[in-house]
Amino acid sequence: MILFPNAKINIGLNIVSKRSDGYHNLETVFYPISWYDSLEIIQSNQLQFTSTGLNIPGSGNLCLDAYQLLKSDFDLSPVHIHLHKNIPIGAGLGGGSSDASFTLKGLNEIFDLNLSDDELKKYALKLGADCPFFIDNIPSLATGIGEELRPISLDLDNLYLMVVTPNIHISTAQAYSSLRFDSKQSNLADLLKSPVEHWEMKNDFESGIFELEPKIASVKQKMIENGALYASMSGSGSSVYAIFKQKPNLVFDACKQHIQSLPTFVE
Repeated sequence: MILFPNAKINIGLNIVSKRSDGYHNLETVFYPISWYDSLEIIQSNQLQFTSTGLNIPGSGNLCLDAYQLLKSDFDLSPVHIHLHKNIPIGAGLGGGSSDASFTLKGLNEIFDLNLSDDELKKYALKLGADCPFFIDNIPSLATGIGEELRPISLDLDNLYLMVVTPNIHISTAQAYSSLRFDSKQSNLADLLKSPVEHWEMKNDFESGIFELEPKIASVKQKMIENGALYASMSGSGSSVYAIFKQKPNLVFDACKQHIQSLPTFVE
């Protein structure tokens, strides 16, 4: 079975409060985009994970974690999981979370586990706070730690999305250590009803990350100077995206770039 896990962007990101368990309550909109990894899962004589494409740091992988999670509840035979990594890592695009969730969905189908989407989301949450989003994979308002999801409708017809990822890795720990936020909350669902050029959403991670990595701030500024209706860092960075009326003709040195028409998304 071959699957194509996709990336996401965050439209607005408010860190609402710190929880007693060390996590943070947040408010954001997850929006799926057409930037893909390739994931192949086949039954095998032994459990194996291999990868090509972008280098994946560390010794473990969320795809294997997803397999082991289901293996603990079901009698799964071994599989060979091969991931061709194309979505930048440590970039605020959720690529690793998407890979994990698509592994769950693939194993559910391969082994006829008959798990519902709600059941898959419960497993996905054990792998990461934003993993449940990739089960339904539709634009959603996320609250809590990112696991409380409410589908929303966005009218982005005839616009273009550009995503730029500088060659900078931002760890979650680094992002939160530089975080500056206030307790003021905004209703993102209401703000998104305005035309894109009037969007006033913010990303609470931006100010701290921009100080640590001025190059990320310069990417956003260049997008705005070249006609972006709206621009923002995605998640905890390092990717920055912008929405344009016309297809942008911008080039950023030492950066990965992705452009798509909106709202086109094919899972």
